[in-house]
Amino acid sequence: MTYTFAARLWEYEGEAPWVFVTLPREESDEIADSVEWRPGFGAVKVTVRIGDTEWSTSLFPSKELGAYVLPIKRAVRERERIDIGDEAVVTITVAG
Repeated sequence: MTYTFAARLWEYEGEAPWVFVTLPREESDEIADSVEWRPGFGAVKVTVRIGDTEWSTSLFPSKELGAYVLPIKRAVRERERIDIGDEAVVTITVAG
């Protein structure tokens, strides 16, 4: 399953700040319906592409947002010249 969407980067301001994008609800619901139950945080392994940068990571369910969130590493943000508040075109492929 591969999805492409545009999403704005936002910062979670907890003890250790992280930068995320939120997946659209339709895609989040489809992923949640198609993956087996995941132990722990309910993470789903994915391959991600933004611009010319591709990496492997996990999606995390957010009960508050009712969707999955995707962490965007600093190295990716720097390489692709995107930051908090910017919109990025994201392609994710859910690991089989």
